[in-house]
Amino acid sequence: MKKIYANGKDEYAFLSELGKRAGETNKKVTETVSAIIEDVRENGDTAVKNYTLKFDGNLPKYYEVPRDVINDALTEADQEFVDALLNAQENIADFHRRQVEQGFISAKDNGVVMGQRVRGLSRVGLYVPGGTAAYPSSVLMNAIPAKIAGVKEIIMVTPPLKDGTPNKDILVAAAVCGVDRVFMSGGAQAIAALAYGTEEIPKCDKIVGPGNIYVATAKKLLYGVVDIDMIAGPSEILVIADETADPKFAAADLMSQAEHDVLASAIMVTTSEELADETIKEIDRQKQYLERREIIEKSLNDYGVIIVADSREKCVELANEIAPEHLEVLMKDPFELLGSLDNAGSIFLGHYASEPLGDYYAGPNHVLPTSGTARFFSPLGVASFTKRTSYTYYTKDALREAKNDIVLIAEREGLTAHANAIKVRFEDEE
Repeated sequence: MKKIYANGKDEYAFLSELGKRAGETNKKVTETVSAIIEDVRENGDTAVKNYTLKFDGNLPKYYEVPRDVINDALTEADQEFVDALLNAQENIADFHRRQVEQGFISAKDNGVVMGQRVRGLSRVGLYVPGGTAAYPSSVLMNAIPAKIAGVKEIIMVTPPLKDGTPNKDILVAAAVCGVDRVFMSGGAQAIAALAYGTEEIPKCDKIVGPGNIYVATAKKLLYGVVDIDMIAGPSEILVIADETADPKFAAADLMSQAEHDVLASAIMVTTSEELADETIKEIDRQKQYLERREIIEKSLNDYGVIIVADSREKCVELANEIAPEHLEVLMKDPFELLGSLDNAGSIFLGHYASEPLGDYYAGPNHVLPTSGTARFFSPLGVASFTKRTSYTYYTKDALREAKNDIVLIAEREGLTAHANAIKVRFEDEE
């Protein structure tokens, strides 16, 4: 893992190169996904099943997972795993209940009434990767806030295992979270089915959940036909640290994100050169016993760096510039810096708020903006699954009072029909 110094040049040169890692669009993937989307749009379930056969080698045991199979997965599951999911569910639900937004009504003395209604979406599609990349935690993080928001129905799609059956851990999480229906399909074809609807898979208002480049490209291409959570890039972590940080902790946390993907980014900015050197040694020591060592090594070699800065203020400045998905503050008095850290998906404060705590258990959502988009995007939450509708009521007297202003603005814009719609209501007074 490289070590550089914050001299106003080298750190920004690295960040510039980092920004290019996920910026290129793969034209071949886009063409392939576009063809799949169009096929599913025209041929529905037949196309979905044909692509499942083509990409997975065989059709699943069932297209829609029967309810009793989902329930059996829960009752037959290892109780310790179920208890862990239930404890995580309690934390996630408690955090997200606090995000619930209330509507409002404003009644004025002149009889005008205005307000806003907040309602959950009708139906949401949840994509969950299968096989070795199965993440029950993603089911929790997507389904729980949707349920709290008032979403009426959650449709989950997940690819089958090689034997044609669903991943049981995924089914357990689905049962725990109250997912309504589960279909055995993956890839871009499943995303297209959720967006357009087929004879068997219901059309959804929004699609959420992680996936490979084909899934991500399908979501991107179908945005507008359907809403999506976000266009996610490779995972990333930034650790800002001082001399109080333990290099063992810092190294472990950096590698916890580097193991996701060879394109993942793990960066540390520190005021302590000694910590930088010791962290590099710890990475070399700890990676020896980690299963995804090759991925970690490539990720850290290509997109990892330790930047030595001369002050806490410089660490904060670079954190806001990077706008990371995950930001750890391994510093003395971390709450002193919280008010200055404006751009991050999720912030982990102190030496014992390790990033995996957020991935699985603490409560805040782990679906976070990546690739610097934390400058303007927010984590997935209850608001992600709601829509707002405003309403207005005016009396004739109230409209008469506003009439001249409305007509003036409309005519200034050259929209005389707008102005006329107001004026005709008072023709009897002229």
